Amino acid sequence: MATSVWSGHVTFGLVSFPVKLFSAARGVSVSFNMLHKHDNSRIKQVIYCQAEDKPIPRSEIVKGYEYEKDQYVVIEDEDIKKAAPPTAKVMEILEFVKAADVDPIYMESSYYMLPDENGRKPYTLLFTALKDTGYVGLAKVAMHNREHIVILRPDRNGIVTHTMYFADEVRRVDGFSVDTDIVKPKELELAKTLIASLEAEFEPEKYHDAYRQNLMSMIEAKVAGRQIVSPAEPRLAPVIDIMEALKRSLAEKEAPPATATAAASSSAPAPRKQVARASKAGTAEEAAEAAPAAKKPRRRAAGG
Repeated sequence: MATSVWSGHVTFGLVSFPVKLFSAARGVSVSFNMLHKHDNSRIKQVIYCQAEDKPIPRSEIVKGYEYEKDQYVVIEDEDIKKAAPPTAKVMEILEFVKAADVDPIYMESSYYMLPDENGRKPYTLLFTALKDTGYVGLAKVAMHNREHIVILRPDRNGIVTHTMYFADEVRRVDGFSVDTDIVKPKELELAKTLIASLEAEFEPEKYHDAYRQNLMSMIEAKVAGRQIVSPAEPRLAPVIDIMEALKRSLAEKEAPPATATAAASSSAPAPRKQVARASKAGTAEEAAEAAPAAKKPRRRAAGG
């Protein structure tokens, strides 16, 4: 198991139990080393002392806080430990709020909360109570040299903790608003139908970072001395009429495979072909019977 990022006690009321936090997710990207252009040798960063005009080792570095221009006070690691508040070891749940009331924009990093052996019973009690009531806990905890507000949320397998941005850290953008009056009822009806046709279970494992995969393929090709082939650019149909775009999207979803293939080959900007599936309003048998006359049902559906 990975190293815990925080260990201490969770308290709510008079209940207290020991836990550890483990990072639940991390971003993955392709990293590069900086090389000298002329000989491809790796560049090393040098820590340089301006006063002595020479490089120095990392062992001679200390932390300093600039309280005035070019005036510093040295801060030792022991000083930072002494300044830690009680929340560095005790995560006290301050209140419980409805999970639906928490805007996801406030969530920052995610951590799995695991109980120690003698904390399993109260941990399970809190997990079950949160799951049954639809509430999440809000608590304070100090880690990584700052104090956080965290959300304790019941997941399928246990309690997940999310650090939160403070309200003054969430940016507000002028003009970030929607005027729903500009949407016509028939446009909204078609959009909802299109959403229903694309409904699926949430399966995050089926999504991948194509950009990272393309980068790695290019790197492997360069290493092997092969020719680098750029991925084909997607063709996007220009949206001129929103109603027409919605109708064509729905038609493409409802069309049988043969019809969709013919449409794709005859019209370059048309959306990519999809496998036809029965509408939620009818059975699979009705969809099969309607397949030879697919165009007519589409016109009736589009007309509302």
